[in-house]
Amino acid sequence: MTTWRAPDVDRRHEPFVAEERAMLHGWLNTHRDTLRHKCAGLTAEQLRTRSVEPSGLTLLGLVRHMADVERWWFRHHVAGLDLPDLYDYRVDPDADLNDVADADPAEAFATLAAEIEAADRAVADLPLEHTFTMRRRDGETREISLRWVYVHMIEEYARHNGHADLIRERLDGVTGS
Repeated sequence: MTTWRAPDVDRRHEPFVAEERAMLHGWLNTHRDTLRHKCAGLTAEQLRTRSVEPSGLTLLGLVRHMADVERWWFRHHVAGLDLPDLYDYRVDPDADLNDVADADPAEAFATLAAEIEAADRAVADLPLEHTFTMRRRDGETREISLRWVYVHMIEEYARHNGHADLIRERLDGVTGS
């Protein structure tokens, strides 16, 4: 019987010269690919391994979280689509990150890929100046642009890729790019 392993990914690299939209999208794709690259070749058990006590952070949790973040920002907020939650947040507001003991890694990676594709389609024809209004956690209502969402998503992936790098090093010593 073969043990499932996270798939390899052909990583795209950011453009060095490009128009703003292509630059933002290029950097986002670089970070999307980096997260999947950090998981490549690992077993389901390794992907579910917690980083270090008391943290419950896992690579599988990060994959699930980023699928939900893609959905939340690009499709729900920017495109204004009414979508169901990917995970059950009624009991645990961090269910995407925490509820990984029985989660299927193949399904999580497929969901991430599908959400990335759907996110890209949802905003493809919108200008960076496109705005939406949302109530933030602090209770204030803000007008937010697609440009801000791109920058935020690059930041979100970059932060979590740092987490992924440390978790991967703990699992098998692999570091770097």
